[in-house]
Amino acid sequence: MISFIDSFKYELEQESVQTRRMLQIVPADKMDWKPHPKSMTISSLTNHLAEMPIMISLVLDQDKWDFTNMPYTPVVSTNAEELVARFDECVKSAQNSLDQADDSILQKKWLLCAGEAVYLDLEKWQAIRHAFGQNVHHRAQLQVNLRLLNIPVPGPYGPSADEM
Repeated sequence: MISFIDSFKYELEQESVQTRRMLQIVPADKMDWKPHPKSMTISSLTNHLAEMPIMISLVLDQDKWDFTNMPYTPVVSTNAEELVARFDECVKSAQNSLDQADDSILQKKWLLCAGEAVYLDLEKWQAIRHAFGQNVHHRAQLQVNLRLLNIPVPGPYGPSADEM
């Protein structure tokens, strides 16, 4: 029977291929564009997406991420090459953390908070699943944004309309 950690390694590997394909086509001249005043810019969205695998490392390597004590300042990439390089660094960090972990820690609690304000209170396995869900969610947002800019997009789980 495969372990949960091994299944997370497999999913990280598979989803990383698709996320990298999306980040590779982000045009540098559209980084400030956003589809709606309440939306993130492509820069904010892609930089967040590129760093999403860090959450896996944070979940496995510590029991809490408190923004009050450990604020997060994202690395700002300005083009596709930088985004992919940052993404690859973050994936490598997640892979290393997964390599050092085993299923015995996955039912431990993990908190995402800012002092007393708790944003997530999950078991570690749930927090990792949450990170994968966030990756897919933000990748889909990026795909829609690029489509709105008439940029052909790849299909993550089969051909997109642009690839047919």
